[in-house]
Amino acid sequence: MYKRKVVWRTLNGKTFDQPIRDVLEDAIIFEKANGHQLKICVGTDSQVYQDCIVYATVVVVLRLGKGGFMFIRNDKEWSECGIKERMLREVTRSIEVAYAICDLLDTYNIALEVHADINTDPHFQSNKALKEAMGYILGMGFVFKAKPHAFASSSCADKVV
Repeated sequence: MYKRKVVWRTLNGKTFDQPIRDVLEDAIIFEKANGHQLKICVGTDSQVYQDCIVYATVVVVLRLGKGGFMFIRNDKEWSECGIKERMLREVTRSIEVAYAICDLLDTYNIALEVHADINTDPHFQSNKALKEAMGYILGMGFVFKAKPHAFASSSCADKVV
């Protein structure tokens, strides 16, 4: 079976062929050498088009009190699903990335949050997936954030999906 190569990029278009863990470690070493305290937030957003779902997963590197930057991965899926399943697919993508980088962040003593593009207000459709998403993320041992505090998914990933 053919699997498309995962390519991470920055907002300005620079691409990376290596795994996100390696890309992120280089960034952490550089930022720490410049005296920055860091926090990492991972989130995913999606958009449904006619025949596919497009996902954007981001790793946001926050320089506490001094801005930040992000790494972006886009991918497509050709299948139909309901809103709840799509929200959980977003969460799965975020958890996969968080799991790939969590030991690295432990090594450098950097906090990690997983952000879900799920509304806490029950009047919104995405709220149907809130309990499952929260349980999934917390069950994996990660810090969970939902809207309106989930900027990595609801703002950053939303802009590049």
